[in-house]
Amino acid sequence: MIWSLLINSIGIFLIGYILKGVQIKSFFTAVGVAILLAIVNTLVKPILVFLTLPVTIITFGLFILVINALMLMLVDALIEGMKIKNFGWAFLFSLLLAVLNLGFF
Repeated sequence: MIWSLLINSIGIFLIGYILKGVQIKSFFTAVGVAILLAIVNTLVKPILVFLTLPVTIITFGLFILVINALMLMLVDALIEGMKIKNFGWAFLFSLLLAVLNLGFF
């Protein structure tokens, strides 16, 4: 669990550094984002996936990417040192983070 948190924190920090539309204040902010994102993905995401199940089935699961972007925007609203400009940047951020997680886990 700590390994996953560390990899996600580094990934969040690096992706925030690369993308112009995403700002991460410091590495400690990235750690906070990783922790809060894990909590939100555990508590809120299953509810959204259940409520949007018909749309997810119609889009062959691609709507999950939209849900991931929405989870990032929720974390952005809750964390002070993180700023995502709009949904497009959140979508790209979530896509890159998903690719990172596929590579390590």
